Amino acid sequence: MTASKASQRLLKIAAAWPTDPFRPNIQLKTFLQSLASHPNLTPGAVQAAQGLLDNNIQKNYPLSSKTLQPASMPKHYERLVQGYERSAQGAGRPWWQVFFGIWR
Repeated sequence: MTASKASQRLLKIAAAWPTDPFRPNIQLKTFLQSLASHPNLTPGAVQAAQGLLDNNIQKNYPLSSKTLQPASMPKHYERLVQGYERSAQGAGRPWWQVFFGIWR
């Protein structure tokens, strides 16, 4: 793979990368775009970025339900994801729900 092809491929990966709502001034997309113009860009770096975008690790090594739903707190990771999504939308829990540990 030539440097220009690797650069073009990395720019496509950067364009497909989702934005992070919690860090608007620091985006991985911006880093990947600047990395595309680096003179020592390797095909391995492009493959690594593609693997991260495609979520290959999670596909190759799926987590068991025992790990995702521990006996001590079976809904912990569900609530974590819900909280992240609500927070990204700007919604939060009232102080009293946080204080008493009430989850919706």
